[in-house]
Amino acid sequence: MNIVTKGELIELENTTLKRSLGLWAIVMLGLGYMTPTIVFDTFGIVSKETNGVVPLAYLAALVVMLFTAISYGKMVQVFPSAGSAYTYTRETMSPHLGFIVGWAALLDYILLPMVNALIIRIYMVSVFPDVPAWIWVVGYVAAVTAINAWSMGKTSSLNSLLVIFEVVLIAAFIVLAFLQLSKGMGQGTIFTTEPIFHSNVHLGAILTGATVVCFSFIGFDAVTMYAEEAIDHKIMPKAIMLTVFIGGAIFFICSYFAQALFPDVSGFKVTDDTLPEIGLFVGGTIFKLIFLSGAFAATVASGLASHASVSRLLYVMGRNGVLPKKAFGYVHPKYRTPVFNVILVGVVSLLAIAPSLELISSFINFGALIAFTFVNLSVIAHFVFRLKKYKTPKDIFSYLIMPILGAGLTGILWYNLQADALFGGIVWIVIGVVYMVFQTKFFKIKIADLNIDDAEKTSSL
Repeated sequence: MNIVTKGELIELENTTLKRSLGLWAIVMLGLGYMTPTIVFDTFGIVSKETNGVVPLAYLAALVVMLFTAISYGKMVQVFPSAGSAYTYTRETMSPHLGFIVGWAALLDYILLPMVNALIIRIYMVSVFPDVPAWIWVVGYVAAVTAINAWSMGKTSSLNSLLVIFEVVLIAAFIVLAFLQLSKGMGQGTIFTTEPIFHSNVHLGAILTGATVVCFSFIGFDAVTMYAEEAIDHKIMPKAIMLTVFIGGAIFFICSYFAQALFPDVSGFKVTDDTLPEIGLFVGGTIFKLIFLSGAFAATVASGLASHASVSRLLYVMGRNGVLPKKAFGYVHPKYRTPVFNVILVGVVSLLAIAPSLELISSFINFGALIAFTFVNLSVIAHFVFRLKKYKTPKDIFSYLIMPILGAGLTGILWYNLQADALFGGIVWIVIGVVYMVFQTKFFKIKIADLNIDDAEKTSSL
């Protein structure tokens, strides 16, 4: 029988995440999370929604994301914790409200790994239609779960290699697009305003499209989940902005060429995921297979990053005691990863065997928009109401006007959210509220506070 000494027990209980990530490692994780090739997967869906101006939808979403990214940059300096919007809201407003925001954010964070598994299923079935779809889902989920449980450093390194590979293939797509446009395909010209504006463009359609593509930007906010694993937390604001700008530029350029090549979606057999057919039409069967391999790499990279992020959100909520602490707040003493959370996310990802991409992405947007809204409001709560930073024009602009604009623009996307996403999201929130009521014994006890929790750990040493 093994005997654990008091010192070993304290060390086990206070095992923390390992600080091993530099600036570009975090940016690469953000870009991997965003999955640049997702622009080709959702192109058919967004093109139908926007009447053929997908790049304009990405521009609209990028503007909203920039305001919100600035707010994330401010808050991650104040609270360099892995909890992201959940931590910012609970620390600046209310632990109860923070829980609801964290619960809502879980909806998009925990579903994104499932989206990656779903996309892998679509890719592999398009190449091997006779193989049962569930085999690909199970194999992919098992591999990603094992890597995440093993090491964050290994996850980061593999993610970076996969992101570089997909960027190279995106460059190849652009070159082939140049050639096809010069030969008369699609618009028949490289430089055209049709992908951005034409007579059938309507603001409502653009905003609806923007609500769809905003989930493509989920990644810039997710990098805040790595704050406790950054070599220096001061690099986080820069990492956030670099992720937004680089990702946004890739989305816009790729969607521009795709829209110029395919002014409408009438030529696609499957509009739910147009990437395989885009590769076929632009470069033939061989390029389709190569393009699929790049998209496969991109999806695996996103799967690694998104799996890691949601595991850490669950870890922080478990560490704070709002989820069962022994399981969700556990860090493996050898691997320094939240291994139980990693496995749980893997189990949830197995549900990708059945649903459609459009359905799952719509639910993701609900949680993302709640997180974006409350991060902007957290800036106002912390800097204006708590620190009283409203005495100079610079402070008013930075800590009041900017986050109000960010929250307001996010609200516009809220207004254009699909009905099924709104309904499903509300049901999820109701479940969270019921859980919180029982967790607090009908609000007779407080939800554990992060600072108190950490103080108790320190005093026990």
